[in-house]
Amino acid sequence: MRRLGALAVLALAACGSEDTNGPDPIPTTSPGACTPVAGTPALGLARVAAGLTDPLDLQAAPGDRDRLFVVEQPGRIRIVRDSAVLGTPFLDITGRVRDGGERGLLGLAFHPRYAENGRFFVNYTDDSGHTHVAEFRVTADRDVADAASERTVLFQPQPFSNHNGGGLAFGNDGMLYIALGDGGSGGDPQGNGQNPATLLGKVLRIDVDRGTPYGIPADNPFLGQPGFRQEVWALGLRNPWRYSFDRLTGDLYVGDVGQGTSEEVSVGLAARRGGENYGWNVMEGTGCFRPSSGCSTAGLTLPVLTYPTREGCAVTGGYVYRGCRMPGYHGTYFYGDYCAGFVRSFRLVNGQATEARSWPTLGAGVDNISSFGVDADGELYIVDHTGEVYKVVPPG
Repeated sequence: MRRLGALAVLALAACGSEDTNGPDPIPTTSPGACTPVAGTPALGLARVAAGLTDPLDLQAAPGDRDRLFVVEQPGRIRIVRDSAVLGTPFLDITGRVRDGGERGLLGLAFHPRYAENGRFFVNYTDDSGHTHVAEFRVTADRDVADAASERTVLFQPQPFSNHNGGGLAFGNDGMLYIALGDGGSGGDPQGNGQNPATLLGKVLRIDVDRGTPYGIPADNPFLGQPGFRQEVWALGLRNPWRYSFDRLTGDLYVGDVGQGTSEEVSVGLAARRGGENYGWNVMEGTGCFRPSSGCSTAGLTLPVLTYPTREGCAVTGGYVYRGCRMPGYHGTYFYGDYCAGFVRSFRLVNGQATEARSWPTLGAGVDNISSFGVDADGELYIVDHTGEVYKVVPPG
């Protein structure tokens, strides 16, 4: 049976401006941070780290231009500085994490005011395979976190071993967004994607600065609607393994892994203020999941881009480029596929994917694209699950 998740063969392979509508906007690139390259140059890869153990996420702390933080699936976060992996992990919770397949330490997000409060958040599966979103704090040594500072923010039982999602991201509004898969197995047997009473198969939006263990933002789209969990920002997702926000527009780009026919990228436009239903398991991509039964697309937000699953196995969502180095690519969304190792891109214009392009030079030498990442200046990175991290660079 085909592995049913964003990391579809993990078991086998074992300067932009900001949206100021919210309280804690994401820091943006400062003037003079780099020397821009004119036009739309050819792009290549520069290896910045190697020897990592099953890396599958990369983040930078807001305003920190000296370090990258790489999540290792077994339960560690490693610091990369000057193209070297520091010997001491930033965080090591391997004793609390069940890894393998689609389980493990899966996501990392730094609080927008991390430089002041030292707070960051992780998503991991415990010994029973259930999801924890937890807060930790850094110590006086900024290269080492306090593993004893864990505070559980959200706990979600997982009925099956796959489709855990795992991504975490603070939006341009300062709220924490959490992506959870549909609970696993195949075909969403529990109907979680379309069930508003469960957190599974959803993107959630919570306020980690208010409430215990968190607050519900007053403008969440389903607030007060009978039968809906108030945390829900969007529903109808299968396994939104990787997603990200456009630093400039606040639009939410979601890579959702397909069942067997279509990999998809969906976009939640910031102007809509959430509430999207991305269709799973009524739809897979732009087609009916069960064609013989027919389906209706009424009220659904269809993906802006799909590609056949046979071209790879699992979409890995990426980022809209808003860096300083290559301004000619501003607004270009880069994404990839875990199995095929390809990198592709498009631009969103009036809600439509345009200028679709393949980048053979960015996939060359990368075995399994488990994630993309950006640094504090918005420059783009590719994470190879076999142990390496690459930076996307112009020639020269």
